[in-house]
Amino acid sequence: MRTQAVATTELDRQVRTEGETRHDSLDGEHMTHQNNPEEDARAEELAWVRTQPKVPIVTPSPYPMIRFAEPGHPFDRPVRVEADIEGLECVQGEIPAHLNGTYYKVVSDRQFPSFVENDLGYFNDDGMALSFRFHDGKVDYKSRFIRTPRFEAEKAAGRSLFGKYRNQFDDDAMVEGMLRGNANTNLFFHGGKLYAAKEDSPPIILDPITLETLGVYDFEGSLTSKSSTAHPKIDPITGEMVFFGYAAKGDTTRDIAYYEADSTGQIIHETWFKAPYSAMVHDFAVTQNYVVFPIIPLRSEREWIEKGESSFQWDASEDVYLGVMPRKGDGAKIRWFRGRSRFASHTLGAYDDGRYIYIDSPVSESKYFPWFPNRDGSPHDAVKGRTTLTRWTIDLHDGSDGFTESSISDLGVEFPRMDDRFETLQHTWGAMAVSSVPGIEMQGHGFRWVSTVDYATGAQKLYYPGEGSTVGEPVFVPGAPGAPEGHGYVLVLVSRRDAMHSDLVVLDAQNVDKEPVCTLRMPLRVPKGLHGNWVSDEELGQRTD
Repeated sequence: MRTQAVATTELDRQVRTEGETRHDSLDGEHMTHQNNPEEDARAEELAWVRTQPKVPIVTPSPYPMIRFAEPGHPFDRPVRVEADIEGLECVQGEIPAHLNGTYYKVVSDRQFPSFVENDLGYFNDDGMALSFRFHDGKVDYKSRFIRTPRFEAEKAAGRSLFGKYRNQFDDDAMVEGMLRGNANTNLFFHGGKLYAAKEDSPPIILDPITLETLGVYDFEGSLTSKSSTAHPKIDPITGEMVFFGYAAKGDTTRDIAYYEADSTGQIIHETWFKAPYSAMVHDFAVTQNYVVFPIIPLRSEREWIEKGESSFQWDASEDVYLGVMPRKGDGAKIRWFRGRSRFASHTLGAYDDGRYIYIDSPVSESKYFPWFPNRDGSPHDAVKGRTTLTRWTIDLHDGSDGFTESSISDLGVEFPRMDDRFETLQHTWGAMAVSSVPGIEMQGHGFRWVSTVDYATGAQKLYYPGEGSTVGEPVFVPGAPGAPEGHGYVLVLVSRRDAMHSDLVVLDAQNVDKEPVCTLRMPLRVPKGLHGNWVSDEELGQRTD
C-alpha cells in the first residue's frame, strides 16, 4: 500500500509539473509540439491520471495496532474509560439521606494490550481509582487511571513496556530499573492522605476529591523498603497505621520490613527480619499487642523468573510459618510457629487476650489461584483450593511452636471484611464474597453471593444478586458513628454480566438476605477489582492535600 501510494503521488506530481511545462511550451512553441506523437501519447496518459481518485500517502504509525486478546466473557474486556457521573440512577429503594462519605475502590484496567501471552489479567493490569461520593441523598461517580511511573512510561511509548507479573527480566530495556507497581490492589485513607497501593512498590498518593495522581510516596524519605503492602491495618484506638513490605530488598528476597506510622502518617517504628523462604505475603494480622506474618508456600525464586517461569509457584512440600512479633518489636526476636502446608491470602480480623492470638482467614488445603502453577507439575485442584473461613489460634505460653485450626464456616469464601472500627480488637461480625454454597450447584465461575457471619450466634445470611451476576468485595459502612458492631450497611459492586453493566448495591448489614436498601444503576461496566474502603466526610475533612 505504501509503495502504491508513493508511486501514485509521484505520478500526480509529474502531472502537475509536466502539465505546467506543456502549457508554457504551447504558449511559446505551439508548432514545435503540435505534431509530436510521443508527446501527445504522454498527454493522454496524464489526462487519464487526472481523472483517477487520489490515494493518500500511508505513513507507518510509530505505535503498534491496539488489539486486545478476547476474554472468556465480553464483560471482561478492557473498559479504558475515565468517567464522571453526577447522580447515579437509583433503580430500587432509596439512598440513605444520612449516609455522607465516599466509597473508594480500585479496579484493574489496561490502557494497552500486554505483549505477554497468558498474562495474569487484573493482577498485572493498570490500576483505576473509583469514587462513589454519597451526599444529600445522591451518589456521584468518578473514575481515573492511576498515573504511576509505569503508566506514564507506557503512555509515552504508546504500548506496553512491562512484561510478566513480577518479572523484571521480561520488561522492555527502556524501563530497566523503573518502578513496576501499577497501584491496582487497594485504596485506603490515613493521616489525611488517599493511598493507592500495590505490594511490589511504594504507594501512590491521590487527591481524594479529584482522584488526580499526586505521585509516588516514600513517607518523606522514611520508607527504606522497596515495597509496601496493600493491606495496612489502622489501629482504631491510637490511629496508628501498621504495615510492612515483603521482598523488601527486591523481588524474590526473603527480607521483610515492618513499620508503624502515627496518626499523621509519620513513620515511628521500623525493624527488619528474614522469612524462612521467599513467598507472597499479601496480607497479615495485627492485634493490640502483636503482629503476625503468614509465610505460605506460594514461593518465589530468582532462577524461576530468570528462566521466564511463573514468578510465584505453589510448593506443597513446604510448611506454613506464622511469624509473631510484639507491636513495635525487634525483628531479630521474631518467633516462628509452624504448621502443615496450606493456603491463606486475606485476613478478616485478629485479636489477642494476652496468651492466645486468634486469626480469622479464608484457608484451603492448596492454592486458591489457578494461574500460579504447582511446582511439582501437577494440575490445579479447585476442590483443594476452595477457601473457607477458618480460625488459627496461637498459644504463646505453652512452649509449642505449632498452632491450631478450627472451622468457622463451610461456605467457599474470599475477600473477607470486618467492621473496621474493630480492627485489632475482638470481633463478632464479618462479611465475605462467596463462590460456593454446599448443596447449591451454580454454572460458571466467580463470586455469586455476599455472606455475613455472626460469631455470637453462628448465623450466616446470604445476598444473591440474581442469575448472570457476580459480586466483588463487600465493604462495611457504620449506620452511625456510635452504632454497634456490624450495624450499618454493606456496599458491594455487582457485575450484571449478561446485561453488560454494573450496579452499586447497598445492603442492610444485619439483613443482607432481605431486599437491598437501594440499587444504583451504572450506565457502564466496571472492570474487575480487588479492594476498597469507606471514608466518612468527617475523615475527608482532615485531608492534607
